[in-house]
Amino acid sequence: MKVLVTGATGMVGQGVLLECLRDPRVERVLSLGRSPTGRTDPKLEELVQPDLTDLAQVEDRLRGYDACFFCLGVSSAGMSEVDYRKVTFDLTTSVAQTLVRLNPAMSFVYVSGAGTDSTEHGRAMWARVKGQTENALLRLPFRGAYMFRPGVIRAKDGIRSRSRIYRVLYAVLLPFVLVAAAISPDSMTTTESMGRAMIRVAAHGAPTHLLGTREINRLAKAP
Repeated sequence: MKVLVTGATGMVGQGVLLECLRDPRVERVLSLGRSPTGRTDPKLEELVQPDLTDLAQVEDRLRGYDACFFCLGVSSAGMSEVDYRKVTFDLTTSVAQTLVRLNPAMSFVYVSGAGTDSTEHGRAMWARVKGQTENALLRLPFRGAYMFRPGVIRAKDGIRSRSRIYRVLYAVLLPFVLVAAAISPDSMTTTESMGRAMIRVAAHGAPTHLLGTREINRLAKAP
């Protein structure tokens, strides 16, 4: 497979990129983002694009891909709904519309979140916007579109969040997270499992288009 990854400098994106580079089923990876990943690998090509809503000049480099793993996202903390919508709904759907036009046989995997509101009418702003984004992606004519809705994600392989707040929270909460995971394994997933599950979905599809932590973990373990 030839795979395109967005958000490969974020915590989830780093993990997904690493699994793509490790997996023999993936023959080539293109990282599309605003900044370089800092990784070098024979499989990896990077396309640094400051404005991801305007891909007209680089469309030729976006053709021929079998899957897109869309890991780009921001926290809604401190953001207005208008601003959060711009960097969540508007940016994601803009990139997706370009990719489905160039690669209609592509699978598109979107990192959403547990608690996303598919009705688009709930009280939580971020959940409404994520729900709107998911629904818009599901309407596009991709070969398959899959919404990953993880809850707690544990970073592996030395990966760290770029956000200082997240790093501090992670350090404080990690002991409690590990206890919870020991009691209920499907209460948490990992960056490694996210990447493995995405590759599995791109190669073989999935029984549902909305995938929570339990489904992600099961897919990650599948051959």
